[in-house]
Amino acid sequence: MKLLSVNVGRPRPNPWKGLGATGIDKRPVDGPVAVIAPGPKGTGTVGLVGDRVYDVKHHGGFDQAVYAYAREDLDGWETELGRPLANGVFGENLTTAGLDVNGALIGERWRIGPDVVLEVSCARIPCATFQGWLERDGWIRRFTQAALPGAYLRVIEPGDIRAADPVQIVHRPDHDVTVALVFRAMTREPELLPRLLVADALPEEGKDLARRRATA
Repeated sequence: MKLLSVNVGRPRPNPWKGLGATGIDKRPVDGPVAVIAPGPKGTGTVGLVGDRVYDVKHHGGFDQAVYAYAREDLDGWETELGRPLANGVFGENLTTAGLDVNGALIGERWRIGPDVVLEVSCARIPCATFQGWLERDGWIRRFTQAALPGAYLRVIEPGDIRAADPVQIVHRPDHDVTVALVFRAMTREPELLPRLLVADALPEEGKDLARRRATA
């Protein structure tokens, strides 16, 4: 298991949400990239130095510091979409190889390289920017059907990472709540929401939604 690339965004106009810019256009970078624990959501800060988000209401902050997507899933989408998909094109900071990103457990921790430790926190939910960026009508619906969302991660131990760094799973919590399960519960299968409550590392807004469903 390793990083294929570390990807940092280039600001570009965002006509799909009516915002001045988006950071979804992420490109692989050479050399080490510093990983830090960002502040709370609302500031635009993320976990990779040199990157940021512009939709500060919905992205960024501690629980969405870093976004990872598996190269194997990108390869599958290449076949379906009939076009090449470069590392970073889904807006992911980390493009991985050999790692089951969607099967990762909420609260699972990854050591990347010698220093950095990240914790799986939640699933990515697709938005209008993502659909517009890929120029694919119906993309939000298709991405949701596939339930291959990729994972957001928190920064537990900061440091530097770079392409080809090994990834080691150093902790797996004692529950069965995966990234894919969270995504399904948050999108098409709300009846699954009560199952998420055993995942202590789920962000509070996700827990609140699960609690409301469990007591409804």
